[in-house]
Amino acid sequence: MQIGIDSFVSTVTDPDTGVTLRPDERMANLLEEVEQADRSGLDTFGVGEHHREDFLDSAPSLILAAAAARTEQIRLNSAVTVLSAADPVRVFQQFATLDLLSGGRAELVVGRGSFTEAFPLFGLALEDYDTLFAEKLDLLLRIRENPTVHWSGQHRAPLTGQGVFPRPVQDELPVWVGVGGSPESFVRAGALGLPLMVAIIGGEPRRFRPLVDLYREAARRAGHAPEDLKVSIHVPGLIADTTDEAADLFYPGYAQMFGRIGRERGFPPVTRAGYDATRGPTGALFIGDPETVATKIVAVSEALGGIDRVTLQMTNERLAHRAMLRSIELLGAEVKPLVR
Repeated sequence: MQIGIDSFVSTVTDPDTGVTLRPDERMANLLEEVEQADRSGLDTFGVGEHHREDFLDSAPSLILAAAAARTEQIRLNSAVTVLSAADPVRVFQQFATLDLLSGGRAELVVGRGSFTEAFPLFGLALEDYDTLFAEKLDLLLRIRENPTVHWSGQHRAPLTGQGVFPRPVQDELPVWVGVGGSPESFVRAGALGLPLMVAIIGGEPRRFRPLVDLYREAARRAGHAPEDLKVSIHVPGLIADTTDEAADLFYPGYAQMFGRIGRERGFPPVTRAGYDATRGPTGALFIGDPETVATKIVAVSEALGGIDRVTLQMTNERLAHRAMLRSIELLGAEVKPLVR
C-alpha cells in the first residue's frame, strides 16, 4: 500500500503568535513539507485546486513543478484537478511538462470539485456540472492515447488532428478519478478502468464499501482485469507523538475550516464531541499516534476490500509549521512501516 499526503494549501495562522502567514511564507512552508515527505520515504504528495480567498492552490501544476525541483523520489499529483472547469489540452500539457521536470513522477487526479467557484469564474454553467466532466474526461483520455486527436463535443471547440505536446516521460500518464458519494461516478471510473480516489471527509469509511464494489463490478462488466484496478482513499489526518497531542493540535484549525464551510452549506456547527467521535476507530478522521493511525488504515483497507493508497489531507489553518513537519516525519518513518 502506498501512503502519502494531500494539501489544499490553506492560509495558516500561527497558533503561538496569532499572526496569519503571508502567502509567500505559506508557500515556502509548503515546499518544505514536500521536501520532508520525500526525505521521510512517503510515496505521494498531492496539491488540490480551489479558487477561494482561503486557499492558495489555484495553480497546482506550478506548485508541483516547484516541488519537483526540490524532491527526488516522491510522486507528485493533483488532488484534485477540477477538470469540469479546465481545458483538457492545457491540463495534459501542464502535467506532461511536470512529468518531464520530475523524471516521470507526475500523476493526475481529476474530478468535478466540491466547490462551485470555478464555474462562474471561467464562464461555465453549473447545471452542466456532470456533462462538462464526462466530456472533458473523454478528451483527456483521447489525448493521453495519441498526440494527434480528432474529437468533437458540446462544450469545447473540436480538434481536427492537431498535435498535443509535449508528451510525458511515462508511457501512459496516470489519470485517477476523484469521487465523493455519487454512484454514477464510481460506475464511470470502473467502466473506464481508471484508478479510483475516494474522498472521505465525514461519516464512517466502511459505508463506501457498496460503492467501491459497484466500481469493481462496473470494471468487470467492461472487461477490465481486477488486478489492473486501484482504489485510493483521501482522508483528513494528523500524526503526533501521542494521540491526545494530535487531537488537540488538529482540532482548532479543523473547527475553523469546517465551521466556515459548514455555515456556507447549512451544515450543523462543529463541536469537540462530534470531532472526537469522528476520530474514533470507525470514523473518517485519521488522527493519533503512529500505531493508532496505522491500525486504522489497515482496518479501513479491510473494510473496503483492500486499498492501494491512502493519502492524509493534513491542511490545517491553525497548525504550527513544526507540528506539520513532525507529522509528516512520523507518517513516513513510523506509520508506513507499521502498515506494511
